[in-house]
Amino acid sequence: MTFYEAPTYSPESAGPIEATFLVLPGSSLMTIACTVDPLRAANRVVGKPVFSWRLVSVDGSAPATSAGMAIPVGGTLEPEKATDLFGVIAGFGAGALRERSLIAAIYRAGRRARAVAGLESGSWLLARAGLLDGRRATTHWEDLEDFSAAFPQIDVRPDRYVADEPYFTSSGASPTFDMMIDLVRRAVSPVAALDVASAFLYEESRGAGDAQPLVALGRRDKHDPRLISAIRIMEGCIDRPITVAAIARRVGISARSLEAIFLKDMKQTPGAYFLTLRLNLARRLVLDTRTPLADVATRAGFTSSASFSRAYRRAFSTSPSRQRSAMRL
Repeated sequence: MTFYEAPTYSPESAGPIEATFLVLPGSSLMTIACTVDPLRAANRVVGKPVFSWRLVSVDGSAPATSAGMAIPVGGTLEPEKATDLFGVIAGFGAGALRERSLIAAIYRAGRRARAVAGLESGSWLLARAGLLDGRRATTHWEDLEDFSAAFPQIDVRPDRYVADEPYFTSSGASPTFDMMIDLVRRAVSPVAALDVASAFLYEESRGAGDAQPLVALGRRDKHDPRLISAIRIMEGCIDRPITVAAIARRVGISARSLEAIFLKDMKQTPGAYFLTLRLNLARRLVLDTRTPLADVATRAGFTSSASFSRAYRRAFSTSPSRQRSAMRL
């Protein structure tokens, strides 16, 4: 029986569920915290060590996070050492990691574990190791298209997290927290999972099948539901923008009413917000990926590179090509 199949945690069990997390340089501090803290909280609410965990790195040194802070680890990855849960935590640049020794070590570690998790961009490393072949998986929404193209043998989902037992993949920090709460539920009990969520005053827990939003709006009761619907419609047609009037029709209100809602809540017209949404996506692709600029323009809904460059320059006071070049210096 794998650990996540147990309906409840038994005090008479042989010992805590052991987890090993490989932290790669560029990982998010928040993703690391959302991975480990739910396990710590589970031990606290149960009153005994249900989980034990160890952070490791490729060479045993403290990897620098995306915030520039180094994370202390407990040693080097030992791929031949069996563990209940093996997870890979990664962030920016994970898609470019191709070192054979690293991929081979991840493959061996994954094969020796009862369950395997790819946290945020960790899915890229599991995929390169062949561990996700024929399975459902996800990664951060910015990388979904490239991830899907790189691994056609994987059923890539735009979900917050995917549980295709014994493999689990998450798309970001907050979805990682949701996923770890789900793992506590599977491994310990539903009551323990609720207690862990309550310890963090966490009320917005989402399921594995919930879609990743481009715009995280926080608590839904703080926003007009028509605003939320309009933004979700915009997210769904970034690469093929529709008019404000068409968005309003889908929401079921007039274009004037939609404009009033946006001005009240967002201090922008819906048209201006839609353009901002598209340009922010473009900037992330310019700064964080190697996607050709012509493809960036298409994915952001611009019909020509010239119109894209003009809009980008107006928004960010520099051209996309110049900004990308500056990042490589």
